[in-house]
Amino acid sequence: MRKNMIAGNWKMNTTLSEGLALAKGLNEALKDKTLKCNVVIGTPLTHLASVVAAIDTTKIGVAAQNCADKEKGAYTGEVSAAMIASTGAKYVILGHSERRQYYHETAEILKTKVIQALANGLTPIFCIGEVLKEREDGRHFDIVDEQIKASLFDLSPEDFGKLTIAYEPVWAIGTGKTATAEQAQEIHAHIRQTIATQYGATLAENTTILYGGSMNAENAKDLVAKPDVDGGLIGGASLSVEKFLPIVEAF
Repeated sequence: MRKNMIAGNWKMNTTLSEGLALAKGLNEALKDKTLKCNVVIGTPLTHLASVVAAIDTTKIGVAAQNCADKEKGAYTGEVSAAMIASTGAKYVILGHSERRQYYHETAEILKTKVIQALANGLTPIFCIGEVLKEREDGRHFDIVDEQIKASLFDLSPEDFGKLTIAYEPVWAIGTGKTATAEQAQEIHAHIRQTIATQYGATLAENTTILYGGSMNAENAKDLVAKPDVDGGLIGGASLSVEKFLPIVEAF
């Protein structure tokens, strides 16, 4: 059975002390709640070990926002999947549209990052999605298919089954625009069908697919009510317990 999830992506925000305060605040807010979804926070790399030590990791998972595509070596400034795993973090966000756009991460690089993450026991939250021009040209289905196939379809069924997919309509990130619940359902169902063509209906049905386009307290319930929307990858709203908590409670 696939799992519901609300994952926060803090991006390049918060100092260590600010991040610890945010994580502890969320931890306190969730302490006495019975959760109906997995909750994950994607902190800056500098925060990982401190945040893991400061919260109840049976209630909140911790994610890195990236990892290197190399195992180890002379790669100044890079952080390997093994290093991330050693902090106690259990997840890593890969293929985010900002990484693809600003740092030119190709399908081949991302394939290698996924392999590194899985080899070190991390759960990749793998991001796919189209920009506005691709949506307007009616190419959104083709774009997500290309991204999935190029980076993920060489995985064994066992390894693919460890992934979480996050669909990001790039045109709806930080713009205030949001895909309607119907648009989200349509493309999530398409993604699930694409997975089924490679790995079969059972594995596709068990794959968690998150919506990553400006989910907030106002639209979360409508989005997660859709049968193929299993949660969200949350940006700005994850930087505030008051904004993030209602999204978790949408389940």
